[in-house]
Amino acid sequence: MSDIDKLRDKIDKITFDILKLLKERNDTAMEIGNLKNHLGLGVTNEQRENQIRTKVIALCKDIGLDEKTGLVALNFLLNESIKVQSTNKQTHLSVFLKAKEMERKGKKIIHMEVGEPDFFPPKSVKTALSEVYDMGYTKYGESKGMADFREALASHVTKKFGVKVGPQNILVSPGARFSVFLAISTLLSPGNEIIVIEPAWPAYRDNALNSGIKVRTIHTSIETRWEPDIEDIKNTITPNTKMIVLNYPNNPTGKILPEKLLDQIMEIVKKNDLYVLSDEIYASYVYKTWKSILSYEYAKSIVTQSFSKSHAMTGFRIGYAIVAPDIVDRMARLQALALTNVSEPIQYVAMKALESDTTDNTKAIKSRLEVVVRRAREMGLEFIEPDGAMYIFAHVRKPQFDSIEFTNKLLDYGVAIAPGEGFGNYQGFVRISACQPEETLNQGMQIIEEAMRKEK
Repeated sequence: MSDIDKLRDKIDKITFDILKLLKERNDTAMEIGNLKNHLGLGVTNEQRENQIRTKVIALCKDIGLDEKTGLVALNFLLNESIKVQSTNKQTHLSVFLKAKEMERKGKKIIHMEVGEPDFFPPKSVKTALSEVYDMGYTKYGESKGMADFREALASHVTKKFGVKVGPQNILVSPGARFSVFLAISTLLSPGNEIIVIEPAWPAYRDNALNSGIKVRTIHTSIETRWEPDIEDIKNTITPNTKMIVLNYPNNPTGKILPEKLLDQIMEIVKKNDLYVLSDEIYASYVYKTWKSILSYEYAKSIVTQSFSKSHAMTGFRIGYAIVAPDIVDRMARLQALALTNVSEPIQYVAMKALESDTTDNTKAIKSRLEVVVRRAREMGLEFIEPDGAMYIFAHVRKPQFDSIEFTNKLLDYGVAIAPGEGFGNYQGFVRISACQPEETLNQGMQIIEEAMRKEK
């Protein structure tokens, strides 16, 4: 046997040993996950991860392994543990799907688990749907989006946010979620790190995990009014950190950050040359001073928007990203690979919807949110009154309250809400959506109150 064959046999054996150890590690992670579930603990633990991260850096120095290589490998292993332990994790989406299945079987459900406005889209949408066939929007199109639609969006963004934006800065996507996916998948590489401020919409974490990106979480609390600590953000950044996610108004808390705090975060972002992914889907639902990340005119920002909330067009699946032209090109290449182009009939309908005034939608949700806030206070729930969006994120002050168990039981009473665990390490919290008529919301809150009384 030649020397190269011997070395190949050796490297094969090492590879197989690594895979066996990975299987053993995943099995152990599953056992830990079961214990966490039994003890009511969250999946991720930044303190524990930091401890092992420090040990890995020390080991790399001792054995002469490149530190960055060691940390990339560690991020892969940590992600594997999170995947294994998150397999059966319940979120607002899993509750929604279970509720829909119950409805198909004849059960009446009050939907307070998802942010889906119950009112119809603007009448211009109905008109546009009847026009689209004759207008000839039935062919393949450009992966970035229709030229006239991108121009209309650029004008809309420029007028709304007071920042000059051109069509070259617009990427049309099938919902804002896909823009989030494209940004994470094209701008980051496996082993990179992304910072997410929790509580947070679970899609950020899920998209990162899908792409092999390590999520570093900044935990915020009701005691700090959901505001992240600047030092926590600074201390979380490593050479592998490439992006931070911002979502204000926030889902699930409705929080809007004070301008000074947002300025400080952006200073850190610029200093460390990070991408900032700003999900501003709730920009039409703000009830205090708020400004878009666009106002910073930062070249590495990716701002996502959607027609789902603003125009009540959830089922149309139409959104867009506002980014630098070179990032548009990168995201568009993956979008073309995945789906060729966004449906042109839907793009045309959304373009016509832009002409409609949606301020009544904002007023309606604010009024409904006030109903939920008032009833939640009467029930003794602990929460920070939202600055925007369409939810309250409330803590149930009951010993050993299990929000997952409660949300499942609540479905039997005919109401769907979201467990706090879906948004991070928030056992004992629930998210309640205010997207139903006021009478229905009052009915739903009454059922929630009665169900909570029955909880030990």
